[in-house]
Amino acid sequence: MQLARITIVISLTLMNVSQFVLAQDAFGTRPPEFSSVELSAEKKLTFRVHAPKAKSVKLMSSDLPTIGFGVLLTKGENGIWSETVGPFPPGAYRYNFDIDGVSVIDPRNPVTSESNTNTFSLLEVPGSDLTDLKNVPHGNIIQATYYSESLKRFRRMHVYTPPGYDKSTESYPVLYLLHGAFDSDASWSSVGRAGHILDNLLASKKAKPMVVVMPAGHTGPFRFGPPGDNSFDRQMTEFSDDFIKDLRPTVESRFRVLGERQHRAIAGLSMGGAQTLNIACSKLNDYGYIGVFSSGVFGIAGGFGGTPPSTAWEDQHRSELDNAELKKGLKLVWFGCGKDDFLVQTSDATVRMLRNHAIDVTYHETDGGHTWANWRNYLSEFAPLLFAEKD
Repeated sequence: MQLARITIVISLTLMNVSQFVLAQDAFGTRPPEFSSVELSAEKKLTFRVHAPKAKSVKLMSSDLPTIGFGVLLTKGENGIWSETVGPFPPGAYRYNFDIDGVSVIDPRNPVTSESNTNTFSLLEVPGSDLTDLKNVPHGNIIQATYYSESLKRFRRMHVYTPPGYDKSTESYPVLYLLHGAFDSDASWSSVGRAGHILDNLLASKKAKPMVVVMPAGHTGPFRFGPPGDNSFDRQMTEFSDDFIKDLRPTVESRFRVLGERQHRAIAGLSMGGAQTLNIACSKLNDYGYIGVFSSGVFGIAGGFGGTPPSTAWEDQHRSELDNAELKKGLKLVWFGCGKDDFLVQTSDATVRMLRNHAIDVTYHETDGGHTWANWRNYLSEFAPLLFAEKD
């Protein structure tokens, strides 16, 4: 009887192996074992992807310095394409592979960063006091869905709650943190590392506990170009309506956030910086803190093709900008932009315009360009300045 049981077990095992082999044959030969991304001690990165039938493979990344318009990988005898690049400073980086003209995520890397209409693979080079995951108390980042009456559809936001939020009844100040063009409400918490940044700042007593709301800044598929359904101007207007009429009221009803102006901040990068100015200056009595990263009033410094500088935004908001009573409760207006950023002239012109209206602006012009490396730094500089003053 015991021998019969062993025979049955062996038979079932062989049957499972046979089925596994058949499944492999049906879906193709199993690729060799390899690591798709390997980090060296010198902080160089070796990228690999198995594409035995491909004619060309490129590494693509707008985040990794020096990558530019892509780096060609070299094909090995086993069908694995590879290339070593770097070294790179610590931080989070998005990348994809271009295989014969088709952009694909890394099939060996389960970590991704969602954008507005696509997905990137995500890696992290450790060594940053700012963004590394550390053994400190951690807050939570949740996905929250709400119905937008202004857009007539469901929308999503990511929300960071600080350590201890779930176990207390305390209400917290709130920062609305907006992303840039082509990104999503998940960008600040994935490649932007907002949760890690806040956790590390709180652990080192450099910032006050706060709720951070990261909304979806696009209202549909996005493109730059002439006016139309997906045009920049239309989406800016739609987002402002959604934010003011639907998103902020939802946050204030679902989360324990303080409702007074001195406990509310708004900040954004690039497109989100322009949205920040639109929302804050139209409701100046509602915000005590304003942050603009790599951005400003679009068009204020002129545009592509020699478009002359525009005063339309200033004219539209002149009554708010010159209202001394509204400006009394404005505790901080903070700008940061890189010297190599294509929007640095926009930032400069916007700061000058605001100062001409007797608004005290803190402006940091840093090294670097229009990159997440700068935006993470700006958040780490801006957040400690929030809600620090006593009422």
